[in-house]
Amino acid sequence: MVPVERTTCCVVGGGPAGMMLGLLLARAGVSVTVLEKHRDFLDDFRGDTVHPATLDLLDDLGLGARFAALPRSEVTEVALPGADGGLQRIGDFGLLSRYGVRHPYMTIVPQWDFLDLLAAAGREEPAFELRMGAEATSVVRAHGRVVGVRYRTASGAGTQVEGEIRADLTVACDGRRSVLRAASGLPVRAFEVPFDTWWFRLSRRKGEQSSALTRKAGLGSFAVVIPRQDYFQIGYVAPKGTDEQLRARGIAAFRAEVAELVPEYADRVGELISMDDVKHLDVQFNRLRQWHVDGLLCIGDAAHAMSPVGGMGVNLAIQDAVAAATLLADRLRSGTVSGSDLAGVRRRRLPATLLVQALQRIMHADLAGPLRAGTLAGPPGPMLAAVRRFPVLQALAAYLIGVGFRPERAPAFARRAPTAS
Repeated sequence: MVPVERTTCCVVGGGPAGMMLGLLLARAGVSVTVLEKHRDFLDDFRGDTVHPATLDLLDDLGLGARFAALPRSEVTEVALPGADGGLQRIGDFGLLSRYGVRHPYMTIVPQWDFLDLLAAAGREEPAFELRMGAEATSVVRAHGRVVGVRYRTASGAGTQVEGEIRADLTVACDGRRSVLRAASGLPVRAFEVPFDTWWFRLSRRKGEQSSALTRKAGLGSFAVVIPRQDYFQIGYVAPKGTDEQLRARGIAAFRAEVAELVPEYADRVGELISMDDVKHLDVQFNRLRQWHVDGLLCIGDAAHAMSPVGGMGVNLAIQDAVAAATLLADRLRSGTVSGSDLAGVRRRRLPATLLVQALQRIMHADLAGPLRAGTLAGPPGPMLAAVRRFPVLQALAAYLIGVGFRPERAPAFARRAPTAS
């Protein structure tokens, strides 16, 4: 007999969307259980960008000082390599201070530290429960609606233990390969993406400076260099479906190509010991036509898998969580969540989702694709001419990336006075 438990809201997935939603609902007094399949948050090369809109949100939640104490680096501009070999700035986060943005920069912080911060804040709320190492395997249905999930977790003896949680609402925050989304049967609209990304790290020497997200173009591939506190996180972008070939060529060939793409780091490519140090991201780009069935809501990557281009997926997922908590907390407290309430989350967030995905499709067609193919050595000439002539466009680019098309503010029930780290 599988033990059956009860909660008001079961959130599946302990990423940024799931942890933020769990925290906000718990602060509203809603009993919430978050299931995370991993035993810890130490999953390398997750999306680690924290945007100005999220920094403002953390301030509203009273968590700004705690976040500021985390090891992090700040990105003040978006720059791409030009045809002359120099960097061309296309976005300036510093300009956002003129428009009331409290944190005019983007922060790079290990996602596990960010998630640990949200988990610690959640545990301060009596209504919050986080279960690590609990993997949702299927939805539970009754009377034509989703009423919870089945999950499994490892016992102390290493055997698998199954359980069941019944809930008034189940929220799928389990990412682009969402088990719950697949079980729901919700139709997905997928868009073709011609490239994948392989992530790895190289050391950052003392005194090395980099405040830009830079792209280094090469024939058939290009590299994205993201500055971290003590290392560079590098994304190697190449045609989709080539992971097997890449690994078959071996680490020596990969080191040589990295040295060609980013020659300033050629002296340290030996830090890549084997292809196990290179993590493959199968880039997906899609969205659900409908985000819910009765009793189940999908948000974040489970509702709209984003391209890594522009690094906007984490911000969008967190905004989904804030909108869902704002719209559904009262309904969950009263036990009256309806299908129309769940549809309201999609209505509120769909315009921003559509606009971000449209922007990413343009970036795929006009920038990422030509850079990868070697037909473009840097940003398109008309783009550079426009941002040089009209500096306000640099602020616009920074705003679209860092704040978004519809930033969400913390609901009143979740706001707290600042607390020390």
